[in-house]
Amino acid sequence: MKVSIQPSTLSGNIVAAASKSSMQRACAAALVRKGISIIHNPGISNDDKAALSILKEMGCEWKIENGKLIIDSAKALIHSPFTNHHSPIRINCGESGLSIRMFTPIVALSKNKISIHGEGSLTIRPMDFFDEILPQLQVSVQSNNGKLPLEVQGPLQPVNITIDGSLSSQFLTGLLLAYAASNAEGISISVSNLKSKPYIDLTLKVMQDFGLNVPVNNHYQSFTFNKSNIKHQTSEIHYTVEGDWSGAAFLLVAGAIAGNIIVKGLDIQSTQADKKIIEALKDCGSDMVIDGNEIKISNPLLGLRGFNFDATDCPDLFPPLVALAAYCNGTTIIKGVTRLTHKESNRAITLQEEFAKMGVEIILDDDVMRINGGNGLKGAVVHSHHDHRIAMACAVAALKTTGATIIEEAEAVNKSYPDFYDHIKSLGAAVNQL
Repeated sequence: MKVSIQPSTLSGNIVAAASKSSMQRACAAALVRKGISIIHNPGISNDDKAALSILKEMGCEWKIENGKLIIDSAKALIHSPFTNHHSPIRINCGESGLSIRMFTPIVALSKNKISIHGEGSLTIRPMDFFDEILPQLQVSVQSNNGKLPLEVQGPLQPVNITIDGSLSSQFLTGLLLAYAASNAEGISISVSNLKSKPYIDLTLKVMQDFGLNVPVNNHYQSFTFNKSNIKHQTSEIHYTVEGDWSGAAFLLVAGAIAGNIIVKGLDIQSTQADKKIIEALKDCGSDMVIDGNEIKISNPLLGLRGFNFDATDCPDLFPPLVALAAYCNGTTIIKGVTRLTHKESNRAITLQEEFAKMGVEIILDDDVMRINGGNGLKGAVVHSHHDHRIAMACAVAALKTTGATIIEEAEAVNKSYPDFYDHIKSLGAAVNQL
């Protein structure tokens, strides 16, 4: 699908989409928790749908009723003492990196053979972590030379273990949930070089909300499970999926570049890592007012200025930050480039290539990205590289170019934010499907 975006001025109000980080963790916690979970404001992205398909294949029953997602995990395979001696149970994580990294240790709680698959760029992302770690937890694992597909068979047995957290915190999220499900007691997961700590905060918060055994966080260096941390289990729990700071970052940047808009439904106290976009928007001089769960943002009369930002713990902010920096006078410096290699695309290179087509110079220097902005952007034909955040970054940047921008493979946004084009169109963006 191709989408054309003409230069536009934005105005009006918009409600942030549901957070897939919150939604997918809620699905995993509902699987781990034996019983009924009622999830309000459920997400509809492709990654969310992948999580729900995993629940179904693992024996959960779920339905959407009156806008609520109701999950019954009582008959889930991870809670069953029986083994299916037939073909391996097949789950598909789609293109979701969080699903593959989070659900693999959880499904390994089952005695059944589980065959784990993915699509798109997920098939070439490194999964060596599981080859190294799962055998230490008494889980049989076979991979395709460190890549998908994986085949695992448990049940996983929690032990004291040390893992490397430098590639992604999502591996740790999966282990924390699996250990909680296995009633670990007096056992610790030690972590070196942990990245994206705010996402672990989100995981621990979801675990708490679902009444799971929440480990003691020892300054992010280790996580210790004690039985005393298990909450009393109620017959059912209610959980509300947060508004998505990752998707809203593009809306907020769009407002700073080309409009006067209000984004609603964002929790300023959220543990989501991408809430940090607020810092960049303040530093670059955007006109912004935060009132409860509403953020009013507009383009300042005196223009935007270059800024410095460390995205090491929030690498998903690189694409909207680059779109923002392109319209900031001077040079913007963003740290954390090494976190971008194993995404839907190699985002550092992809951003450099696609924004060059629009006349923006991006210089990569080891872990640092420099964007020379404020020189005006031209409309161009750009490509998403099948990466949802690249498509959205190009769309936002197109709002003040000279001439139309055409985004190829624009449907990539369905991975995380299927309503994105409709949302910016409702704010006044001239968006047309070609």
